[in-house]
Amino acid sequence: MALADRLAGYALSVDFRSLDSRTVKETKARMVDALGCAIGAYGEAPARAARRAVSKLSSRGPSTVLGSGAGAPPDLAAFANGLMVRYFDFNDTYLSKEPAHPSDNIPPVFAVAEAEDLGGREAIAAAVVAYEVQCRLCDAADIRHRGWDHVNYGLVSTSLAAAKLMGLEAGRAAQAVNISLNSHIAMRQVRAGELSMWKGASFANAARNGVFSAYLAREGVTGPTPVFEGEMGFFKQVSGPFRLDVDKFGGRLGRFKVNETYIKFWPAEYHAQTAVWAAIEVMKKAGRAGQIKEVLVETHEAGYTILAKDREKWRPATKETADHSLPYMVAMALLKGRVDNETYSEENIHDEKNLDMVRRVKVVEDKRLTQMYPAGGMPNRVTVTMADGRKVSSQVDFPRGHPLNPMTKLEVEAKFLNLTRKHLGAKRARKALDELWRLETARDLEHVLGLLKVAGRGSKA
Repeated sequence: MALADRLAGYALSVDFRSLDSRTVKETKARMVDALGCAIGAYGEAPARAARRAVSKLSSRGPSTVLGSGAGAPPDLAAFANGLMVRYFDFNDTYLSKEPAHPSDNIPPVFAVAEAEDLGGREAIAAAVVAYEVQCRLCDAADIRHRGWDHVNYGLVSTSLAAAKLMGLEAGRAAQAVNISLNSHIAMRQVRAGELSMWKGASFANAARNGVFSAYLAREGVTGPTPVFEGEMGFFKQVSGPFRLDVDKFGGRLGRFKVNETYIKFWPAEYHAQTAVWAAIEVMKKAGRAGQIKEVLVETHEAGYTILAKDREKWRPATKETADHSLPYMVAMALLKGRVDNETYSEENIHDEKNLDMVRRVKVVEDKRLTQMYPAGGMPNRVTVTMADGRKVSSQVDFPRGHPLNPMTKLEVEAKFLNLTRKHLGAKRARKALDELWRLETARDLEHVLGLLKVAGRGSKA
């Protein structure tokens, strides 16, 4: 049986009633986290542009555009909402042969579930499926070193999540995968050199295509098959051959992958999370940042390749490059004792004092740290040499938010409230949070998503 058919069969087999309580709890935590990220980014330029584009294409539809409360077709809502979730680089992560931000799947899940008049239980089950499919594909094959973006696996996960919510039978669910995966392959250039706004939109676009492909499959449109194994298929053109044992997926012989994903404590690319923590620890011992003479960051291969290899990472010109710049993020953690969304403001990324600290940073790959990754962590070691000759060093392997160093429920809530309070007001932010924690009791999603409407004039812009 073709892989697309086996994945479709799995997706349709998962039911809310088969989910264990921990999986439900962890899925809701990722939903809280993702929606907090989305509302936090509501006023940012790319988010506003996406909403304007959606409103010009269609001014009505069954799915809610987060924050504005406007309606849109589900594929367009998935795009606008997905861009908001991703923009701050603050949503969750999964690291394996291929990295991913699996809560990117949550906007299309909500968009289709709302369009299909479904409730919280169905949305949770579909999100679990999307996480499972994307993360298992990430376990199977590395595509970034072959020049392809990780969001290509999202073409599979989002089309199957949408097909599941739409109640498609297995054959048509597989066709949704065939259409989506054949037609919308994304290149890794989106994360190379100077990064653009599309860095935060790449998965949102994959989700848009995945959702639309499922709607086409519902109406009987067929796609190229076998899309993975075929003569000109995904294995041949993109990933290379790999084996994927669907019988070992969560709910069968395995544990659901959503439990193995990481919630971010800092708004920074995940391979830098431990470097930020290490820099903060160093400064507790070292004293004044103004006395730092040199900074050595020893990292693993992915940390170097993704965050330090390109010359643009050493003087970032955009927010998107700065939150993927290891030298910049370490420098700011040393200077400020934290990394937050203001770290990437125009003022900060061009501030000469900040850039002077960046110039003191050296980043190298430590093969021993690479060997630890990812099962032994995503380790970074930061060593500063002070003006008086002292050397102070700290190594952190597992950042806060990793399953082996998890954030508490209160920390997840604090993150959500800090991101949403200024847009929703404290009272409504708290109410929205409480409703999300009991999402499995919601018979429809309109009320929950309505609580996320941004207050004040111009909320639809």
